[in-house]
Formats: sequence, C-alpha cells, structure tokens
Amino acid sequence: MFRPRKDRSEGTPRELVPTGSLKALQTTISRSGPAATVSYTLIGAIVLLGGIGYALDQWRGTSPWFLFGGLVLGLIVGFYELAKAIWQK
Repeated sequence: MFRPRKDRSEGTPRELVPTGSLKALQTTISRSGPAATVSYTLIGAIVLLGGIGYALDQWRGTSPWFLFGGLVLGLIVGFYELAKAIWQK
C-alpha cells in the first residue's frame, strides 16, 4: 500500500549527528596526525632510499648491494623518525 511521505518541515527539526560525536571525532583525528606523519615518513624513507640504491645498482652493475644498503638505511632513518615522534613528549 502506498503511503504519502510526511513533510519534513512539520514538527521540530532533529539533529542527524550528535554534537558530542563530532567533537570526539575531531579530537581523535587531531591526535592521530603525528602517527600518520611518522608512518608516511617510514614508508617514504624506505621507498626513496631503496629506489636510490636500485638506481645506483643499475648504473654501477653491482646488483643487489646498493639496493640492500638503501633499504637498510631507509629502515634506520624511518625508525629514527618514529622513535623521535614517540619519545618527543
């Protein structure tokens, strides 16, 4: 059976999302910012230095030694930045 929809302007308007939930979400997102930055730094350091190592291996013909060194150096730099962010407080 077809029932006509009631007009939404009748009665008092309802909030779709409680204000407290939005404030909690905003707080959570602002606190997670440093963690997101550190994770991108870790991945970026590994990819960048690994890529430089790969390029050096292709240029010098020393595969896989520069690639391995670049990946290890990327891990060291990435974890250093992670430790710096964790123990900053």
